[in-house]
Amino acid sequence: MEDNSSVPSLMDSTASKIQQLQKAFAELESHRAVTLNLKWKQLEEHFNGLQKSLKRRFTELEDQEKDFKTKIVESKDMLEKRKAAVEAKEQSSLERLQEKRDAAVSAILTAMEKPFSVDSSVTKRKNHVEASVPEDKIPDVLVSVRNMNGKRIGNANSQVKSYPELVKLCQEMNSEGLHKFISDNRKDLVTLREEIPIALRAAHDPASLILDSLKGFYGIDMPNSDARKDSNLLGIRRTCIMLMECLSSLIVSIDVGSITNIISDDVKERAKAIAEEWKPKLDYLDVDASNGNSLEAHAFLQLLATFGINSDFDQDCLSKLIPMVSRRRQTAELCRYLGLSDKMPGVIDVLVKNGRQIDAVNLAFAFELTEQFSPISLLKMYLSEAKKVSSPAKPGNASVGVSAQVSFLYLHFC
Repeated sequence: MEDNSSVPSLMDSTASKIQQLQKAFAELESHRAVTLNLKWKQLEEHFNGLQKSLKRRFTELEDQEKDFKTKIVESKDMLEKRKAAVEAKEQSSLERLQEKRDAAVSAILTAMEKPFSVDSSVTKRKNHVEASVPEDKIPDVLVSVRNMNGKRIGNANSQVKSYPELVKLCQEMNSEGLHKFISDNRKDLVTLREEIPIALRAAHDPASLILDSLKGFYGIDMPNSDARKDSNLLGIRRTCIMLMECLSSLIVSIDVGSITNIISDDVKERAKAIAEEWKPKLDYLDVDASNGNSLEAHAFLQLLATFGINSDFDQDCLSKLIPMVSRRRQTAELCRYLGLSDKMPGVIDVLVKNGRQIDAVNLAFAFELTEQFSPISLLKMYLSEAKKVSSPAKPGNASVGVSAQVSFLYLHFC
């Protein structure tokens, strides 16, 4: 195909071609005996019409070419703008993820520095009572810290500000009333967690009060599957765990020499009896069914930790319960307090074999085992297995969701 630039020159030469044709036509006509029916004027008009038509078509093609080039330039500009917008969004997302990662790492480091206590803020509360106020005139909300034998278990008086009713319930050793009060005020659990350890100082035997509160943990006999569907029973169990955690907070906030005034030998024997009663029930729990969030296993381990009776139970048996609570936020702290740190490699192995790589990564970081259990390898394994079990109905969405979760965890922990 000839170049477009040669088209105008060809069209300009048309006139000379027509003149040559005219001469040839005249010469042909002079040699014929009969005059041709066609006149030269008609042929000339025909060729002129063709020339004009070609010029008009050529002009249209040039205009179309200009429009096409303009659209190409506009499309390129639009693509560049979109590319810049996408890159800006990606950078913004990376910056936000980095901020979250830094915040998560800071929170983890802060949590690892705290002593064993579910609510360390309780240990920071100071006792405020003026020395000039006689002890026999101290109001109910200012509780003298004494145990049932009259021995001081703390070094000051503490004030319960938001819920003074807690003090009265503890003074009366009313475990059922304590359960009901917590249930009625569950929307303000943060404040309750702060004030219950202080209110427990009013009880003449705080440890016995907490043990009394555990009576309804199993309630009536029912299958585990039914128990997990009973919202009332689940609420009672969560309250039992919280009360044991609050007693632990009280213990860590007092002098070491005063601990035996709270956790006496009789209290330990009673706690051990409850643990022996609960332990067989754990044999019917399914690790996969509980999905690492078993309240029963958590309560059992918390009972051992709070009352210091873990040495009476086999460490290997206790370590087998950890996968059942691997998703509970207190798991790492409980493991340390129960002396199970040496068992963590085996626990992490079990989690990995059961497809619980996320829990395994969390424990690997908590116990500084990331060299033995690479978080990157575990997260890749999790992503691969999650894609295999994604719903066939919406495989694309499932894969995107899993990838996003793994990317978030990778940025936070790797």
